[in-house]
Amino acid sequence: MADRNKRLDSNVSGNFYVDATCINCDTCRQLAPANFEEIGRYSAVSHQPVSGSEIHQAHQALLACPVGAIGTEQNNTVLLQTAMASFPLLVEGGVSYCGFNSEKSFGANCFLIEHPGGNWLIDSPRYIKHLVEAFEQRGGITYIFLTHEDDVADSEKYAAHFGAKRIIHRADAGVAPTAEQLIDGEETSSVGSDFRIIPVPGHTAGSMALLYRETFLFAGDHLWWNPHTKALEAPTRLIWNKAALLDSIGKLLDYRFEWVLAGHGDRVHLSVEEMHSAVRSLLERRQRRGIAS
Repeated sequence: MADRNKRLDSNVSGNFYVDATCINCDTCRQLAPANFEEIGRYSAVSHQPVSGSEIHQAHQALLACPVGAIGTEQNNTVLLQTAMASFPLLVEGGVSYCGFNSEKSFGANCFLIEHPGGNWLIDSPRYIKHLVEAFEQRGGITYIFLTHEDDVADSEKYAAHFGAKRIIHRADAGVAPTAEQLIDGEETSSVGSDFRIIPVPGHTAGSMALLYRETFLFAGDHLWWNPHTKALEAPTRLIWNKAALLDSIGKLLDYRFEWVLAGHGDRVHLSVEEMHSAVRSLLERRQRRGIAS
């Protein structure tokens, strides 16, 4: 819970604020980009929300913050409850953003896929009553896809509650030693006709992406959208293998998708052609500047 005594000086005056416990994970800036910005080493309120939609988004950011660093000078229980009820937040086509990002994964985004063959949870949010009940109302969780070792968070608790099968690559399985299904090697595999598991080593040895219905690419920390440069980006530090990362970026040119849904960084929706061009541009930039650039 945010502490007004730790309110950062970089916040503009007004109701919403960020305190000094902020870990600068970007969650608030994704949910309420009109009101939160990165200022120095933290996020801060750069513009107080005024419209109803901005106030709603700011309350969503408050709830999703993994460390509770966002607070208000004047609490509004009704608005906070309305924001809570909005999670999981629909993205498109039965895919939702869960909210309630976990400090254990440095605030990584997590997603829910509602599917007639069983619902999928992509990485793990905080284990909280609201999400458990929301998942129950939508038919539970059958699979938990873990993109890599950093974003496992409370997946074991969700697996135990729902009897779900956790899927992780063997190279990253040390963080989930009791996972029910291990993926080996670098070959793409399928689960039914709608899901493709694509190993994309680079950030970690066991990083994986999940492609759903040739539309949604759940990329973990392998790929994300930068709203400032209007381009796809990939890690430049904390990389297990730079050459493997470059190969993994190139591998995605073999697939069709319209959405990139990232663990860290913004999500984006483009046409298949625009997305292919964005991946190609990222690959060419890395080849031109050097693998780690």
